[in-house]
Amino acid sequence: MTSQLRFSTAQTPQQDRSSQWNAVIADAYFPLQLHFRNPLEFNGRLTRTPLGHVGLSRLTSDPVNYERRRSHISEAREEEYLVTIPRASSVEFRQLGKDVRCDPGGFILERGDEPYRFMYEKPNDLFVLKVGRSALSERVRQPDRHCARVIDATSGTASLFATMVGHAQGQIAEIGASAAETIGRQLLELLGLALDGGSDAAESGVSSVRAAHLGRVERFIRANLKEPGLSPDLIAEGCGISKRYLHDLFKDVNGTVSQQIRDQRLIAARDRLEAANGVKIAEIAYRFGFSDQAQFARLFKAKFGLTPSDFQRRHEESRRDG
Repeated sequence: MTSQLRFSTAQTPQQDRSSQWNAVIADAYFPLQLHFRNPLEFNGRLTRTPLGHVGLSRLTSDPVNYERRRSHISEAREEEYLVTIPRASSVEFRQLGKDVRCDPGGFILERGDEPYRFMYEKPNDLFVLKVGRSALSERVRQPDRHCARVIDATSGTASLFATMVGHAQGQIAEIGASAAETIGRQLLELLGLALDGGSDAAESGVSSVRAAHLGRVERFIRANLKEPGLSPDLIAEGCGISKRYLHDLFKDVNGTVSQQIRDQRLIAARDRLEAANGVKIAEIAYRFGFSDQAQFARLFKAKFGLTPSDFQRRHEESRRDG
């Protein structure tokens, strides 16, 4: 994730404020076309801090209209999402033919690889998380289905997620690199729970029932990764469904139960390697259910492109350099 950023128009000549804000927005998120109500009198502040796989920023500004165009997307190197939490006034968002209005107390998910329009007509104060598709997809099944939909953050897991974002932003100056990565992972986990927890009401009939069962299965798997006997039989029993129905659920996402268990164990092992300096790879492998270290190394490289030892060494070098 990108480096720290602090910017304020207070130190910028009036004639340069709109162009500087445009450049800062592109740096913090990705290129956008901006439209200002009054460019010469525009005021804005933006801070961004990397939290592992998450970029956390706070944006405070006068009204702006942001537009993501096809020409911007053609130059993108990675598919990314923004999670926007308005705190002072409402925001209006249009993407994939959907128009939504998100008031304070909610949040929205935006796809960076599809055109969109985003605006607020009154001065606003926003928390924004930027996360790549791969990191979000590890925690959220089919994240695109949550885009351009308002998530109620006044209660439940979504409220806990929004509150933690605020606490992290408030303590950002005191957070070290290791703690930042841990907080980033926790925010992703809470975001995943908030999105999947809020999706049941948006679906209907049999599909909502299957989605609810699948979400409960995925949460059960993540909660029991260290259990050596984690198997379809144990999962079916723990979730109160038949093993046949369990296997049938994963046909909806073109996968299998065994693949899900393996992938979630590999993700947890990678996160542990990131969080702990000098931890033994064999210890990580056994902790997350891999009895064969060679098999663990092979599967790890197939999923992440590096062996566990190479991944650990590269991460520790980047931490020292940072």
